[in-house]
Amino acid sequence: MDQKKNYVGYFISFMKLLIPSVVLVFILRGFFLIPVPVDGSSMAKTLNQGDMIVMEKFTSIKRFDVVVFKLPNGSIYIKRIIGLPGDAIRYENDQLYVNETPIEEPFLEKNLKKDHETVPYTTNFDLSDLIAEKVLPEDHYFVLGDNRRMSKDSRSFGAVESKYILGKAQFVYYPFSHMKFIPR
Repeated sequence: MDQKKNYVGYFISFMKLLIPSVVLVFILRGFFLIPVPVDGSSMAKTLNQGDMIVMEKFTSIKRFDVVVFKLPNGSIYIKRIIGLPGDAIRYENDQLYVNETPIEEPFLEKNLKKDHETVPYTTNFDLSDLIAEKVLPEDHYFVLGDNRRMSKDSRSFGAVESKYILGKAQFVYYPFSHMKFIPR
């Protein structure tokens, strides 16, 4: 009889730990750390086809953060923030200019070493050519993929309104050989 009481006691103790743990995992996964698959090669060298990333939606967005967003047509993309609301953006001879100040993009080094030929890696453009505005409107962000030649991004669908941004990509957790924090 004592042995049966011990098993019941162990079971109750186990359930007291298991139930809150499961609830905590569901809360974390559902609201704070959301898994997202990478589909496509537009972020290549930083993120690869088939990578699984963790996205969170509570920190503020900064230039060069990698974000996940859903366009009104339902398409989900993962891209890098290049322009913030109020920024004037342009590229000339593979140089990013934000408000006429040249800005370095160190996250492109691997791509440029492998793929830089006589053709520019990022084609020349001015924000006003793409969205008919000199600066990004309030609550709008300009996004580009790191694999600039193979990316459908703000150059084709325009600036992304903040209400469509689902969150920031923080960490690659699968496959284990790609595990890393996502660089800014």
